[in-house]
Amino acid sequence: MNINDEINFAYKVRHALNENLEYLPPAKSKRLALARNAALARKKSDAPIYITVPKRVLVEPSGSFNKNLSWLGRMGVALPLLALVIGLASVYQVEEQHRISDMAEIDAAVLSDELPISAYLDNGFNAYLANRGE
Repeated sequence: MNINDEINFAYKVRHALNENLEYLPPAKSKRLALARNAALARKKSDAPIYITVPKRVLVEPSGSFNKNLSWLGRMGVALPLLALVIGLASVYQVEEQHRISDMAEIDAAVLSDELPISAYLDNGFNAYLANRGE
């Protein structure tokens, strides 16, 4: 029998005894009371229930950082932020170098007089210079 069958059987016995309680002779009622007391004496005490509650590591309920974080925990937060800042700065530097080299090419072409004079008078060339030189 599994636990559910045993519990169902116990409920059925209790229900049958409760229905016929007034028809039982006093001697049987006394024996049932003694048996109940003996069963309660042998009953196992209830085991304590343990519940695991996750501990907040980075942020307390007030929203502030936990004061007792280890240095490794702090580095776990700081290193990704540092990597992000370095990455963004390097992308900016690379883009700036590309822009400077493009402007230097245009300036070198203008200063070396490889362009005909009519190119300086062309409105499209001025627009090209304006777009490239931003």
